[in-house]
Amino acid sequence: MGRPDGESLIATLDAGTSSIRCMIFGSQRQVLAMHQLEIRRIYPEPSWVEQDPRDIMAKSIECINKAVDDLIFAGYGAENIKGLGITNQRETTVVWDKRTGEPLYNAILWLDNRTADLSATLIAGKGKGQADCLQAACGLPIHPYFSALKLRWMMDNVPAVKESINTQSCLFGTVDSWILWNLTGGVAHGVHKTDVTNASRSMLMNLKTLQWDDKLIDFFGIPKTVLPQICSSSEIYGDIRVSHLAGRPVAGILGDQMAALVGHGCMKPGTAKNTYGTGCFLLANIGEEVHPKFRISS
Repeated sequence: MGRPDGESLIATLDAGTSSIRCMIFGSQRQVLAMHQLEIRRIYPEPSWVEQDPRDIMAKSIECINKAVDDLIFAGYGAENIKGLGITNQRETTVVWDKRTGEPLYNAILWLDNRTADLSATLIAGKGKGQADCLQAACGLPIHPYFSALKLRWMMDNVPAVKESINTQSCLFGTVDSWILWNLTGGVAHGVHKTDVTNASRSMLMNLKTLQWDDKLIDFFGIPKTVLPQICSSSEIYGDIRVSHLAGRPVAGILGDQMAALVGHGCMKPGTAKNTYGTGCFLLANIGEEVHPKFRISS
């Protein structure tokens, strides 16, 4: 295939559960370069699953750099890369100190089940026995899967997180936010944002306003100061300051399963996709109207 002069290229970073990879696409959506690294999962106790946020970040930068190197080796100009899109494992929760840039605990992964007891306590107490008591606002049942419970567990059980919240230096985010903050400068310049797809899996975003919901935040007792700004999935988030992509913008973020929905072309209501990775995930497009009680009939 030829190499058109000035062809606009797009880089993507996929920070998944089992691996991280950077792919660089040409104008015809062809893959021009790719680098992928496995990422280690940590199992400190039965049903607990963690990853080291530093490892996530280091391998993200390594994948970006090596993909760009491979692109140059193939004869393409790295200057033609116009921006980076990020997709990521959803719900996985990272908490860090904005003054030091250091994570305050390992990332708690989406499949971690340590918050089962907390979930049951909230359902029996504030939820008055109803797991779906918040579903009209956030679309989700109270369940260990989602980020709010993981963050609440850290607040209750990790002294460093408690202290950081007390000093108002604590930041929370899913993996996209952690990577974005570090790529855009970290302590000095880091942009603390997320997109609507990742925020929608936290139990803290209102589906109608697409913003953090005060009632949901109060339900879990989470300070609003730790939360990232919610943005659309396609916009300029900030300029990259590290790696071989320094100077390019991060121009899009999507949770991995929503990204797959778009990638499979499910743009009309009634279309759906099923993907098979670390887990099996079925997502369906049900249109623009919020249906908090929507069910797919068999």
